[in-house]
Parts: sequence; C-alpha cells; structure tokens
Amino acid sequence: MPEIHQSAPHAVFVSRKGEVNAWDNEDFVKTVRSTGRKTLIIAGVWTSVCVMFPALDAKAAGYKVYAVIDASGDPSELASRTTLARFAQAGVIPTTANAVLSEMHRTWNRPDAAELAKLYALAAPNYGALIESYQKAQEVGKQSKRSQP
Repeated sequence: MPEIHQSAPHAVFVSRKGEVNAWDNEDFVKTVRSTGRKTLIIAGVWTSVCVMFPALDAKAAGYKVYAVIDASGDPSELASRTTLARFAQAGVIPTTANAVLSEMHRTWNRPDAAELAKLYALAAPNYGALIESYQKAQEVGKQSKRSQP
C-alpha cells in the first residue's frame, strides 16, 4: 500500500504464499523477530481472521499483542464479539486507533506535534475541528498580548 510506504518508508513488506494466518509464513515470523521488539500492534481486514490468528500465535510465542479493533472489521457483530472474547481469554489486548496514537505520542510538547495533529484529524474529523479552534485561540491570545501596553 503506497500510503503505508509514504508514512513508513522503513516498513518491510513480506509477501505471503497463500497463508490465511500471517504467523504461518516463516518469512513473516523471521521479519517480526528480526526487529527485536516484544510488543506488536496488529490490524487487518477481518478482526476474526486476519488479526485474530496471528495475534493468538504471537501471544503464544511470548509477544505482548495489541489488536486495533476499529482499524479492522468483521462480517457481523457476533463475529466481533466472539473474537473479543477469544482475545480476552488469550491475553491479547483490544485497543482502538485513537488509543494507539495517544499512547505512542504521550505529549503535545514535541517537535512533530503538528504532524500528529494531522493524523488525529484524519482519524476523527471532529477532533480536527477542536485542534483548529485551539490554534485560533492561541493566535488570538498572542495578538492580544502584543497589543497590550
């Protein structure tokens, strides 16, 4: 996906050979292990398949696994609920895209805050409006201080 490569040019694409479960692909597992990371954040097309199968196998292999529920989908609410129950039983942590963004960036007091704000605005347009209002208020406050004697 070109969008992923634009935002993460360091990301490695691993071609699968027909496996439904990415964890069944030896090259995929080798690539994950080669990162040295012990925490995985997983999303996919179907939560009950593309996310669940590798999440359960990665958890069994000793990884801490987060499943981004709202970045994935399912053909029915029952499928989603069943998957969440399996995650809970196995120790896979269900989360949301917003929670992942927030947990990773931790603070707005950082040089790339404007870029992070763009991500939030894409994920939640209403939050984008809030960011815009905040920025306008900051500008007005600065102008007000300059015009005071």
